[in-house]
Amino acid sequence: MTGSRLLGTGSALPRRIVTNAELAERVDTSDEWIVERTGIRQRHIAEPDETTATLATAAARAALADAGVDASSIGLIVLATATPDNTFPATATKVQAALGCRGGIAFDVAAVCSGFLYALATADSLLRTGMAKRALVIGAETFSRILDWEDRTTCVLFGDGAGAVVLEAPGADAGGSDAPGILGTRLHADGAHHDLLYVDGGPSTTQTVGHVRMRGPEVFRHAVVNLAGVLKEVLEEAGISSNEIDWVVPHQANARILDATAKKLGISPEKVVVTVDRHANTSAASVPLALDTARRDGRIKPGDLVMLEAMGGGFTWGASLIRM
Repeated sequence: MTGSRLLGTGSALPRRIVTNAELAERVDTSDEWIVERTGIRQRHIAEPDETTATLATAAARAALADAGVDASSIGLIVLATATPDNTFPATATKVQAALGCRGGIAFDVAAVCSGFLYALATADSLLRTGMAKRALVIGAETFSRILDWEDRTTCVLFGDGAGAVVLEAPGADAGGSDAPGILGTRLHADGAHHDLLYVDGGPSTTQTVGHVRMRGPEVFRHAVVNLAGVLKEVLEEAGISSNEIDWVVPHQANARILDATAKKLGISPEKVVVTVDRHANTSAASVPLALDTARRDGRIKPGDLVMLEAMGGGFTWGASLIRM
């Protein structure tokens, strides 16, 4: 049986766009250097009045409008972020208050770039148990607030934004793989690789926010292997072959990782949704942002078989197969 159904998607981006040329005026880099190594040409950077909560709320409202449902019908909000507005309370509760759907469940999930996949699986599981009938699953980040703008190896990679989906619990008549809904999900983590991608601060250690630190080549190697592996797991779980997939919506970390993963699985690059050139790496927001972009421009259509996948610090990684 299929899992929860996706009713709508939405996204939000900060007003300010920062191009590679503008970054080159600030750090020792160039448009050519950035594009060649990452595929990124620009990113959105949050202004002081734009926060993870405001972006998440805007994306949630867009998803609700797309789904044609009212916020009052939402009984669960799961928000994936590594950059919450506050240490506590959860940013999800701020979104809940802004939407006016008080009284349901609302909490944050911290799995960095894999956060949206973790949030999606968590929401699907809770919906299946009857804890709520409808959920908002959101990935939202203001990663610019934790970047070291003197470190050209990391500051050029990230951007800010938010994406959201509305999920509805599967009905008693939920069908098989041809019916709309989540067909399979697999999640993993391996904390032994903490030092390859992390933030060097936190309330319990340095009492500071800290900055992103990354050993890029090592992350690249793990990403290609781990993502290819988890995609195969999900396909086996769902009883689907890779050539049946209509679209892959990956975490937008690096164009080279997207190409290498698709090649390893034998998936045509034309089936991979790429937004990294416009959005850069928006961490937990990148998968729902790319999903919303491809739905709104008409590429992803009802009935399409879509694979979502991501890997982030921790390491955490996962994938989910959805019939739209």
